[in-house]
Amino acid sequence: MPLRPHWKGYLKLSLVTCSVEMTPATSDSEKVKFHTLNRETGNRVQSHYVDAVTGKGVREQDEVKGYQRGDDDYVMLEDEDLEHVALESTKTIDISTFTPRDEIDWIWLDKPYYLTPNDKVSEEAFAVIRAAMDQQKMVGISRLVLGRRERAVMLEPRGKGIVLWTLRYGDEVREAGDYFAGLAETKTEREALPLIRKLIKTQTRHWDGKMVSDPVQENLLDLIKSKKKQRKPTAAKKPTETETEKPSNVINIMDALRKSVEADNRRSKKTK
Repeated sequence: MPLRPHWKGYLKLSLVTCSVEMTPATSDSEKVKFHTLNRETGNRVQSHYVDAVTGKGVREQDEVKGYQRGDDDYVMLEDEDLEHVALESTKTIDISTFTPRDEIDWIWLDKPYYLTPNDKVSEEAFAVIRAAMDQQKMVGISRLVLGRRERAVMLEPRGKGIVLWTLRYGDEVREAGDYFAGLAETKTEREALPLIRKLIKTQTRHWDGKMVSDPVQENLLDLIKSKKKQRKPTAAKKPTETETEKPSNVINIMDALRKSVEADNRRSKKTK
């Protein structure tokens, strides 16, 4: 079932403007969620803010944002103060820059949204903007306010629509070189690469969402179902010796690869 739009506003490129709506491309609504209960009464437990010094409860109208600048020293910010620093165009995605899609590394991508026209009148303008970016293999860069926070966003053509990605801030991305620079240049054995390629070929499958299914989620649902029927849940499947086998710190790469290929060949014969 399609989700309700998360945001509605306008997509603008120079003098071309169209009404659009944005919906999260991912959802965790199907995940098992728990509430904290009082074991004795079975009632839900509520959480409340309390003053860290007096221990007394704090009313919602007395809660205020605070920026710490020293020990027990805070700058208080009211909702009105925060509104003053927000973008004026909170309802407009104004594309001001374009860049080649392949120049933006995956690590900058944060959360995806589907961007679509909000009405029939806007479909033509939306289609023109999407098609122009698609033909030139470009993505649009803009800014958007989500939850009172200004986010840089990337607009990428996808099918008949556009996927809008929120982008990570510069101080959130760590340079790979800081971690990989110390790795030594290791020459691979000439006989190893063909074996690795063979393993890759035999284990290649077309992408399927089932490849990233959540077994813990399924086990939780079984557990809940068994609790409803007041019976003991089925014991979880014990891992095989291969799954529990601890890897040795010292291995012969060629022996390991040959054994892997032989095991894979045996599995392939069984499935035929």
